[in-house]
Amino acid sequence: MKPLSIIILLLFSSLGFSQDAQASFSLQEAIDYALENNRQAQNASRDIEAARQQKWEATATGLPQIDANINYQNFLKQQVSVVPAEFFGGNPGEFAEVIFGTQQNAAATATLNQMLFDGSYIVGLQSAKVFLEISENAKIKTDLEVRKAVINAYGNVLLAKESVKIAEKNKEILQKNLNETTKIYENGLEELESVEQLQITLSNITSFLNNAVRLEVIAIQMLNITLGIDYNTDIILTDDLESLALRNMDGSMLLESNDVTSNIDYIIAENDTESKALMLKLERSRALPTLNAFINGSYTAFDNDFVFFDSGTKWFGASLFGLNLDIPIFSSGKRSAASQRARINLEIAQTELKETEQRLQLQIASAKSDYKFAIEDYENKKQNLDLAERIEKKNQTKFFEGIGSSFELRQAQTQLYTAQQELLQAMLDVINTKTDLETVLNKPKNN
Repeated sequence: MKPLSIIILLLFSSLGFSQDAQASFSLQEAIDYALENNRQAQNASRDIEAARQQKWEATATGLPQIDANINYQNFLKQQVSVVPAEFFGGNPGEFAEVIFGTQQNAAATATLNQMLFDGSYIVGLQSAKVFLEISENAKIKTDLEVRKAVINAYGNVLLAKESVKIAEKNKEILQKNLNETTKIYENGLEELESVEQLQITLSNITSFLNNAVRLEVIAIQMLNITLGIDYNTDIILTDDLESLALRNMDGSMLLESNDVTSNIDYIIAENDTESKALMLKLERSRALPTLNAFINGSYTAFDNDFVFFDSGTKWFGASLFGLNLDIPIFSSGKRSAASQRARINLEIAQTELKETEQRLQLQIASAKSDYKFAIEDYENKKQNLDLAERIEKKNQTKFFEGIGSSFELRQAQTQLYTAQQELLQAMLDVINTKTDLETVLNKPKNN
């Protein structure tokens, strides 16, 4: 029985550990986790590594290249040649059939090639460096987008959870009001319309609650996908919507400079312009001569039998050194057309860079305006909720005292529910608009 007790103890311990190990995230922890595990972020990191390898690939093109070749030939039927027979003491005018060479031969050759000059190689090195910078900047942009997506998804989960809590509380109060009103009606002290008005309101809030519960599940699944974990994983969020909204009210963000040169989209547009300039330089470099050097060595053996692995086989060595100068002379306008096309692409990139600068200026101004409005709207919606709560409370008191109508109570309740949702949305808008402003300024801060 002792081993069985140990197994049971280990089983319950593992279950307890599994429950304790349930994933929980603050917003900043969720961002940090996603930057490591989000699939887009991971692929962006792989793109950087691929760019590093491509840079070395371009560099290695101009370094010594060594190739080896092994060639074996076995003539199943050797070619016959004819020569004048008098070479071998025969009669003039007659020909003798002869076979040159052996039936089998083998050769082993090694060649060293070295580029001495190629204008396109220099441009290629510069292009590989720019391509690496583009990949690194693309990673930065991806991280910014992942951070923004996590904040939006995290906020949507909190919004859904708060909506469910408020709807449950409202439903509980409504159900209590309906029960009391029904009893009053049954005693003949209230009209049927009052009961029906409350039933309509309860039906609406029940429908809203059911939808909010479904949206909460979907919001959590969306957050899980953004984090890079299985979408059915059960997670705990340790931040709440109101505290996040208050932490994200930072008036100093509105004083940030509108300089777009630090924006990642502008930097990427600059990279694109630089790469197009290098392409123009590359096309022009194709008119320059190229110079390569090579040296090789080879060993060849001949025999009518396969004896190439025998120690007594005689191998004949040879070696060669040479230079190869390739001078472009005339291409029927092909190189000129390629250069003109590259120049046009450069002009397009320069125009797009200017367009990006103007567009980002507008985005920054718009993001600041949206953020300022979100803060003002939060304060407004908070005041509106206070008013709606007082109005609903007054109408509820008046209704149960018999001096207020059920229609007025329903209006006050509907107004309260709307004010509650508007305040939650205003909190989320504060968080999201601040994130949008940080993204366009390329100045993300910890949450």
